[in-house]
Amino acid sequence: MAAHGRPTLRDLFDDSPTPHIAHPPRTHHRHFYVATDGSYRRDGGGLGAVIEARDGTRVARVSLPDTAPNNNVAEYRALHLGLDVLAARTPSDARVGVLVDHDHLAAAVNGEVLAGSAGDAEWRPTGRERIPSGSESHWRGICARIAGFEELRAARIDGRENPAHPLANAPGDYAHVNRRPDRCVVPDPIDAGEAGAAAVPEEGTDNADPQYPPPSRFEGRASD
Repeated sequence: MAAHGRPTLRDLFDDSPTPHIAHPPRTHHRHFYVATDGSYRRDGGGLGAVIEARDGTRVARVSLPDTAPNNNVAEYRALHLGLDVLAARTPSDARVGVLVDHDHLAAAVNGEVLAGSAGDAEWRPTGRERIPSGSESHWRGICARIAGFEELRAARIDGRENPAHPLANAPGDYAHVNRRPDRCVVPDPIDAGEAGAAAVPEEGTDNADPQYPPPSRFEGRASD
């Protein structure tokens, strides 16, 4: 379970905007959540990833040194790493929530999701929204992982709240997290009771109370 006083990744995901994608309450819940971050420094940066199941159970933490040429490339490398680790520890039919503190990356991920599900390539980044130079191979890996899960959506969180931030910024201090045994978690099924509690009441019902979903269920782009 999640440590006392620390919000779960699910809590952060629920309270954060998801560029391009609105979340119908009945389909909002995820099985797993992965938060990633990449840092850049001239003398060497790092990559961090935190993975939790929907009940807050920690699946994995990763903290590795990295030599990305800039911060944008570091962010893409970190997400590629996080999704690779997640795919190795979870079933392929998992529904995944991704948390990053990089606007363009969150929008690119959700654009790829929409392009795949709707068959509309116009959602893919082009022109000014293109993938940062040096990140192309990592973006291909990210896209392959997106296609490998049943569902995936990305939320843009505040960097100060990103639990992967310290792992990326001080990999030397967190090297011990990489030595922990691999852990695979089979999540409890998303039961009808919980999904129903968040669902919008059907029209025509007399006792239907208005429901107000969190920001991640609304269309919108996070601000910088």
